[in-house]
Amino acid sequence: MVFSPVSPLRYTWLHCIVLLLAPLLAHGANRAYTVESPDGVRIAVQEAGDPQGQPIIFVHGLLGSHLSWEKQVNSPELQRYRLITFDMRGHGLSDKPVELDAYREGRHWADDLAAVIKESGAHEPVLVGWSLGAAVTTNYLAAFGDGQIAGAVYVGGVIELKPEQLVPQPTAYSGMASSDLRLHLEGEKEFVALCFSTAPDDATFQRTVAAAAMASNEMQSAVHGMSIDAAKGLGSMHKPLLLIYGEQDALVRPSASAARAKELYPRTAVELYAKSGHSPFFEESTRFNRDLSAFVDAASGH
Repeated sequence: MVFSPVSPLRYTWLHCIVLLLAPLLAHGANRAYTVESPDGVRIAVQEAGDPQGQPIIFVHGLLGSHLSWEKQVNSPELQRYRLITFDMRGHGLSDKPVELDAYREGRHWADDLAAVIKESGAHEPVLVGWSLGAAVTTNYLAAFGDGQIAGAVYVGGVIELKPEQLVPQPTAYSGMASSDLRLHLEGEKEFVALCFSTAPDDATFQRTVAAAAMASNEMQSAVHGMSIDAAKGLGSMHKPLLLIYGEQDALVRPSASAARAKELYPRTAVELYAKSGHSPFFEESTRFNRDLSAFVDAASGH
C-alpha cells in the first residue's frame, strides 16, 4: 500500500493512532497543557513531580515522545524536582505542520523550547536533551543564550548532523523516508530497535514503536537537514554542560561527538555508560537518575 504524505488516508490512519494512544500519552502527568510557538505550532506539555521543585525540562529525540522519559517521571528519587516533558513538533500530541521548512529551520525547534520555558514559568531549569533533543537544546542556546537556564545534560546527544559524528544506518533511514507504508513502518521499527543495546520489555518496545508511528512523515523527510548552530550554541555557553553517552551507541559516535562538544566548550564534562546504547537514561536508569540528580543540585546551587 502506497500513501501520499498529504493523502486523506494518511491523516485518517494517523488520527486513529492519536485517539488510541492519547490516554497512554497523558498517563502519569500531574498537569497537561499546550503552549504555542511563534509560528503557531501548538506544543503539548506535561508536568509531574513537585510543582515547587527545581525544574527539569526533558527534550526527547527523533520519533520519541514525552513517554521516552517514563523512568525519570516515575522515579522516586526525582519526585522532589518539577519534571516537565513535552512532545516536539511533528511528534506525539503536538502539532504536525506539513511545510518542510517547519522542520528544516532549527530556530523553529528552539522557539518551541523557549515557549515551553516561558509559558511553564520554569525558573532557571536544567535542560535534558536526548539525541535530536540535544540539537534542539543547542539551537535554543544559539538563539537565546544560557542566561535563563541552570545547565544542560545531553544524553546520546547529536552535536552536529555530520557523518563523522553519526553511525550510518542506511536501511532504517531509507525505510523511514519511504512513501510505502510497510517500508516506512519497518524503518521506524528498526530505528527504535537501534536506540537500545539491551532491548526493553515487549510492552515498552511496542508502545515506543506506536509513538514513533505518530511522528509526522514530513518531519521525518526534512529533519535530517535541520540547521544546527553548534558553534554559536555551545561556543558561547557558560553554564555547566554534561554529556552522557552509551558506549554501545548504534546511532551516534560518542568519542567524535564528545570531542566536538569539548572543542566548542572546553568545560564540557563527559560520562560513558558501558552497558548502554543510545538510551542510557532508560538502559541504566538508576545510575542516570542518580547522576542527573547530582548534576541538577550542583548546577542549581542546592
